[in-house]
Amino acid sequence: MQYKNPIIKGFHPDPSICRVGEDYYLVTSSFEYFPGIPVFHSKDLVNWTQIGNCAARAEEFPLEQVKDSGGIWAPTIRWNQGTFYVTATLEQYGNFIVSAQDPAGEWSSPVWVPVGGIDPSLLFDGDRVYYCTNQSLHPGREEITLEEIDVRTGRLLGAQKTIWSGVGGGFLEAPHVYHIGDWYYLLAAEGGTNFNHMITVARSRSVDGSYESCPGNPVLTNLHDASRQVQCSGHGDLFQDHLGNWWLVHLATRISRRTMSHLGRETFLTPVTWEEDWPVVGNNRKASLICEGPLWAEQEAEKSWQADFSNRKWEPEWIFLRRPVEGAYERGEGSLKLHPSTVTFEAAKSPVFAAVRQCDFGCETEAVFDFEPRREGDEAGLAVVLASDFHYRFGKKRTQEGNFLVVEKTAEDFRQTAFCAPAPEGELRLCIRADKEFFTFCYASGEGEIHQVCKASTRFLSCELAGKCFTGTVIGLYAMSEVTTDAVMEVKEFKMTPQPE
Repeated sequence: MQYKNPIIKGFHPDPSICRVGEDYYLVTSSFEYFPGIPVFHSKDLVNWTQIGNCAARAEEFPLEQVKDSGGIWAPTIRWNQGTFYVTATLEQYGNFIVSAQDPAGEWSSPVWVPVGGIDPSLLFDGDRVYYCTNQSLHPGREEITLEEIDVRTGRLLGAQKTIWSGVGGGFLEAPHVYHIGDWYYLLAAEGGTNFNHMITVARSRSVDGSYESCPGNPVLTNLHDASRQVQCSGHGDLFQDHLGNWWLVHLATRISRRTMSHLGRETFLTPVTWEEDWPVVGNNRKASLICEGPLWAEQEAEKSWQADFSNRKWEPEWIFLRRPVEGAYERGEGSLKLHPSTVTFEAAKSPVFAAVRQCDFGCETEAVFDFEPRREGDEAGLAVVLASDFHYRFGKKRTQEGNFLVVEKTAEDFRQTAFCAPAPEGELRLCIRADKEFFTFCYASGEGEIHQVCKASTRFLSCELAGKCFTGTVIGLYAMSEVTTDAVMEVKEFKMTPQPE
């Protein structure tokens, strides 16, 4: 059956998956965004629903001081004897494990594991549990290490062992160990997470080695893919479905223009077969947008997403930079109120900004709101954000001359007011229409006619131009001011609708 990649769109990198009966659960990295580690559920591998977030208590996962693309990354999810376990890395704090009986409910407080390195993974093997990470134990060389642990306490139960050093691709990371038949398989990523990214495999008769490299390594890479539609494939997790078929979930990027992508690294699904007890991934070891695989359900058409402001509960798709600003948001009775703060995006702290991931190149994001600025510098509207110094703002702003609609572009040290015109009074409808090449900014007064004001290139918000960027574009509501103010942004509607590309 044919299906389309990515199966989870937008900034959802480093996927890990586990199966419980005929149910599948998947987690991805969240970096500096809160709540952390989104959790997805599926019955068929191609239609996924976000059911929660693992790291949802801000006081337990301090993100206030993390820089762009820092925070929480590379989670692994596993299930054992009725309990789900997720382990991940929190920058500056180390590796941790959280657990839950219901993955859609609350997860435990983090159990900190006294093991160095990043990208941790768990292997439940009989009555033993092994913890696996990548570490730089010697200058200029990464290695995969393994140790037995008590998964409830994080306590080490044995000596740490180095089990593999990769195939020389560099930046060895993302290890997972599996016990399949008579073999232990070690899956890892190499080459860095850009165009050289790849997945490599080794195997051993014993969990602690020695491991022999697959003669077909790398088993997945798009480095030499001339089509350039998909790039950066790597960091994956191997699994078997309930019908006995094998698959790999992994990250990859879709290219928007030239060699650039602003959506970030997304979650792909690629079928796996076996030859001589080695995994063979996909068609010629490449990830593809269109795949054939032994599925049992049709992939559903994409749907629009609209916020529900009828109660105080945030939908799981909402994310905030580092943590929600206390007292800045009021939900319920059909609206969301945002109280501006003096924190800007450039401050790399926690601005008043509630967003969702941009999941399609072609999409339309719309907000209907009232905002009457009280003091000079009061500003509120819609923003497209890649990083603290790469973002576009489209909002209503108070200046010395009055209230204006503005489009402000920020790309590192480049600043430009791309549009400035007197703002209408009363209810305002802002719309950002996106395609592969541009964001187009439009507005209407109340139910009036939509007016297009200007465009901004997507390439200035691409991960490749920004440099070391592991996230992707998010679009959301913001409110800020140069001084303390009692102005309030009251949002009546916020929705994102996919559009033909």
